[in-house]
Amino acid sequence: MGCRSRRYPSDTTDAEWALLEPLLPRPACATELGGRPEKHHRRAVVDALRYVTDNGIKWRALPADFPPWQTVHGFFTRWSKAGVFDKIRDQLREKIRSRAGRNPAPSAAVIDSQSVKAAETVGRPSRGYDGGKKIDGRKRHIATDTQGLLLVVLITAASVQDRAAARDLLSALHTAYRGITWVWADGGYTSKALVDWAQDTLHLTFDIVKKIVGQTTFIILPRRWVVERTFSWITQARRNARDYERLPDHSAAFVNNAMITMMTRRLTRPTKRARTT
Repeated sequence: MGCRSRRYPSDTTDAEWALLEPLLPRPACATELGGRPEKHHRRAVVDALRYVTDNGIKWRALPADFPPWQTVHGFFTRWSKAGVFDKIRDQLREKIRSRAGRNPAPSAAVIDSQSVKAAETVGRPSRGYDGGKKIDGRKRHIATDTQGLLLVVLITAASVQDRAAARDLLSALHTAYRGITWVWADGGYTSKALVDWAQDTLHLTFDIVKKIVGQTTFIILPRRWVVERTFSWITQARRNARDYERLPDHSAAFVNNAMITMMTRRLTRPTKRARTT
């Protein structure tokens, strides 16, 4: 069961694979229940998932030097359902925070949403029309730490208002990260009822960062720019430039995969040597 040669920009480097391999679930054949040995190397499967995420191709268009697309899609489906991508994302984020001298567990977060057009493969039950952005599709609601590293992602129809989705997003955030006590959001989340609910139910301080009075041009506002940069990172992966997934959970998985690739590259990036005179 050899591994293919590295040939695409999206492929893992040796350093990235050394970082990712221990975070993947154990193969069935290595568990007490047992099972058949996997036919294809895990690294080839991960590289194929990264290729689909980065290039936005159809599953059936996966290049022939990868494992069969059915095999790769099978891993993607199983790992998505088991929360594997969420776990890898969280462990990589903790490593980045620790390297920066921060507590691995965040105490504050920033939330926002992004509406994206949906392909014809997205069914009516999970799509809608965002009248403000004039977009027919889905909406990504995310929470990040103060460095812009992803904490939670929630996928809804684009017609769902930010304030309506905020309760589910904040509840998921509170469940996963009990140490978070402060959350920033933009003016789209302005609601006294929401602020009071967050304080009374989740014991979170929900802070609205409003635009400057009289602002007519783009101005970087405190905290809000962090999550906007995260959306930029996510949509650099072409699979996330539009929503093609039948299941909202698969949309979230591709968002996580884009963030995982960004974090593995950051963690394995060679450090610059100081110049000598």
